Amino acid sequence: MAEFQQRGEDLENSFAECRRLLEEAQVRLKQLQEEEGGEEREAELMKVRADVKKLSKDEKNFEKLMGEYRRCEKKQPWNVDTISKEGFSKSILNIKPKATEETTEEKVEMHKTFAQEYGKEIKHFGMLHRWDDSQKYLSDNPHLVCEETANCLVTICIDFEIDEKHALMEQVAHQAIVMQFILDLSRRLEVDPRGCFRQFFSRIKTADQPYQDAFDRELELLKERVRSCAQIRMESAMKELQEEERQKRLGPGGLDPVEVYESLPKEIQRSFDEKNIQMLQEAMSKLDPEEGKYLLKRCIDSGLWVPESGAECDDEESEDEEED
Repeated sequence: MAEFQQRGEDLENSFAECRRLLEEAQVRLKQLQEEEGGEEREAELMKVRADVKKLSKDEKNFEKLMGEYRRCEKKQPWNVDTISKEGFSKSILNIKPKATEETTEEKVEMHKTFAQEYGKEIKHFGMLHRWDDSQKYLSDNPHLVCEETANCLVTICIDFEIDEKHALMEQVAHQAIVMQFILDLSRRLEVDPRGCFRQFFSRIKTADQPYQDAFDRELELLKERVRSCAQIRMESAMKELQEEERQKRLGPGGLDPVEVYESLPKEIQRSFDEKNIQMLQEAMSKLDPEEGKYLLKRCIDSGLWVPESGAECDDEESEDEEED
């Protein structure tokens, strides 16, 4: 019976791995079909098409084998092994009820509340290195075996990456994938994840190469996503900081002095650099009157030039006299 059950678990894991690879190949095929390229693209396109074809065939074979296994399982004679099951992980009480659809706002609020209440426990789990330690900690804290914990672990990863604590990020990312694999297993078995996390640890501690490769591949993909998210967050924060500084710089007319300065002719820029009023007046006199008036107004609106009291009124009166 033990060998029969192990064969079923191996078959299920192989089936899941085949589906995972097929989905990845189909995504890559779609990307290649939308891209433009030369001979290299065509060669990769042919290879991916072949992979999709082979994996699709393997998937059908696995479905057939799974069907045969389940028929054999039903024909097993009743005895202590077939009647008695592990209570917690196989109990009918662990079958997941049909969940009601939650709104985005409800999900965000639930995640926030969970993170505040169990943040320290989640971070402690993220720092565990040994399989046995992780299993025991989840046994002692079964409320952590859920989607919110996986999300919190990813958030912690991003925070560590932003702080350039790369080793800690990779450690927590490992635990995030542990939680993700447990959740994936619960979805396949249609049981509460608290009822099947022991099965994951039993499997991973004696994992064959394909299963271990699948775990390592998902871990590398997560680390790449974390680095990308951290980069986006840092760039966004930098843009916000630059915008705040720009708002503080704005002159009385609402213009940015840096932007106005960079738009000025070189000779006028030099007069501002040297704080030479005579040089500024000479540079302005060489310009078309309308252009000079426009540039002077921009300098005043940005705060680059602060006219003396009444200077603007005198200028306007002199212009009116000239027009008369």
